[in-house]
Amino acid sequence: MKGALRPLRVGLTGGVGSGKSTVASHFEALGVPVIDADRIARLLVAPGQPALLEVAAYFGDEVMKDGQLDRTVLRQKIFADDHQRRWLERLLHPKIYAAIEQQIAAQSAPYVLVVVPLLLETGRLDLVDRLLVVDVDPTLQIQRVVGREQLESSEVEKMLEAQINRETRLLAADDVLDNSGSPDDLPQKVLKLNQVYLNLAARLG
Repeated sequence: MKGALRPLRVGLTGGVGSGKSTVASHFEALGVPVIDADRIARLLVAPGQPALLEVAAYFGDEVMKDGQLDRTVLRQKIFADDHQRRWLERLLHPKIYAAIEQQIAAQSAPYVLVVVPLLLETGRLDLVDRLLVVDVDPTLQIQRVVGREQLESSEVEKMLEAQINRETRLLAADDVLDNSGSPDDLPQKVLKLNQVYLNLAARLG
């Protein structure tokens, strides 16, 4: 019956620019199955998908470019207007979480990493057994996103305001990975956490 048990579900979250994807890639390199909400969201609004048609109908042709979603324009729209952002979340979040649950159910590994940037904001802690928060100082978050996305700092600040505050996120965490240091430090930090989760999964199994 052991094989019928679901894997330990480790949720990974953090503010914009905290380095969630980089941390997840290190877990993936260790062979850990990674279920990424952002990847699922991109698939949901790929050309030909029903959700893309709904987005285009609601926001208009200006969010489309060569038959694909213009993410830059859409991002500007939703972070300038809370009503539009909430509409998009109501459309996509149920579909994203349904896909996440399906992917978890298909896994047989000891544990699975579920990467959801808005896990706390959407109140879906029930989806995971343990919460890992990737944490950096907000000033560093802004610097990273400005450099990566070529945005104005004011735009990034709006993105931060749309997310839960740092203190609340840290209070909810079972584990915190400080990602404010050198990228060279990450593999060892992830390796330690991987062992923690393997031990927990073994005990639960």
